[in-house]
Amino acid sequence: MKLTSQSFSDHAIISGEFAFAVIDPVSHIALSSNRNPHLAWNDVPAGTQSFALICHDPDVPSSGEDVNQEGREVPASLPRVDFFHWLLLDIPAVAREIAAGSHSDGVVARGKAGPAAPDGLRHGVNDYTGWFAADEQMKGDYHGYDGPCPPWNDTLVHRYVFTLYALDVPHIAVNAPLTGANVRSALAGHVLAQASLTGTYTLNPDLQKN
Repeated sequence: MKLTSQSFSDHAIISGEFAFAVIDPVSHIALSSNRNPHLAWNDVPAGTQSFALICHDPDVPSSGEDVNQEGREVPASLPRVDFFHWLLLDIPAVAREIAAGSHSDGVVARGKAGPAAPDGLRHGVNDYTGWFAADEQMKGDYHGYDGPCPPWNDTLVHRYVFTLYALDVPHIAVNAPLTGANVRSALAGHVLAQASLTGTYTLNPDLQKN
């Protein structure tokens, strides 16, 4: 199975169009159009009954002490953890692509509704749910896709890994909140094949110039 995109190439920079935020010369960052990218796939294995899609950033700082702090930077050597940006379940077996902007087109304060998604699909909750939990203006359950917004002072360019799973069941059972960890656990034993596509993104002007 192979996963491709018209929105970005494998291991290439993701456009700000598909990010949560872009660089602002005064305030460091500004909210962006936050559209989900186009994705397409082929060479699907026999017996596939549905697909699941996960997008995660494996490069999120494990400590927030220096994150977005004036006069400080997040060192590239800091241990990193996963941050889930998109969980899309029950994609029909006949599907072969997801159109750009079809699941997200703009930043929605307090998060997009879910888990119901267009055409009978399900959206999980992404990790902006936890990130904004203490922000009175932004806190809520963030379902569906919300794009890149790495720390503007991070010295590491972040990777965004889109992984499509071909499954042997029409609907994956997740007997818990639809978080990244719970969805990954539910997929175990049902994956016939998987394919990944990785894009990169940074809000650090010094890295963007390189």
